[in-house]
Amino acid sequence: MEKILVVDDEQDICEILQFNLETEGYEVDVANSAEEALKLDLKNYQLILLDVMMGEISGFQMARIMKQKEDTANIPIIFITALDNENDTVKGLNIGADDYIAKPLSIREVKARVKAVLRRTAKEKVIEAGEHTTIGYEGLKIDEERKLVTVNGKEVQLTKLEFELLHMLVSNPEKVFSREKILETIWPDDTIVMGRTVDVNITRLRKKIGEYGKCIKTRFGYGYTFERI
Repeated sequence: MEKILVVDDEQDICEILQFNLETEGYEVDVANSAEEALKLDLKNYQLILLDVMMGEISGFQMARIMKQKEDTANIPIIFITALDNENDTVKGLNIGADDYIAKPLSIREVKARVKAVLRRTAKEKVIEAGEHTTIGYEGLKIDEERKLVTVNGKEVQLTKLEFELLHMLVSNPEKVFSREKILETIWPDDTIVMGRTVDVNITRLRKKIGEYGKCIKTRFGYGYTFERI
């Protein structure tokens, strides 16, 4: 599920956008100022709807701050503004905005532009990755081609078995795998394993993937599953 952040000093607009975007299946957070938004972990959002005219830090200034940081530079931004002239539009696009929506807002237009930007950026990521196929959840990424796992952009060193175990769980979210099924699928046939082998590897894997370790849930009496929290 894509996460969207709405940043606007008008609470009514935040609530309207949050409600309507959530009905489209997005997870939506709101902030009533750029200062409040910049305190959040912005790299976890796939799109930011950003009002231009706000308090001490304008939307333009917040966008510049984001573009200067490596972990937020590529997050798409749609500016929302009552300013309706060419110079402001050009200014926003030059900063790095992906789109522009003028107030008063049309909810149909907002939904269409949000969908278009997310679709376009998803395609760009595929192109950048070349032949690499990446799966994951939020900041946890698994590059299937390069056999590489990253957490919030940092590579995690996994053994071959740990990689395959994580891949099995993440690529089948919410599905419960028994210990027997995990052993049968991942461990080589000629390997002698102890009864707690899977449990030990799960524990080690949880530690290695940090904050996402809590997504690997134990279903007592049944096995393990990856749950998107």
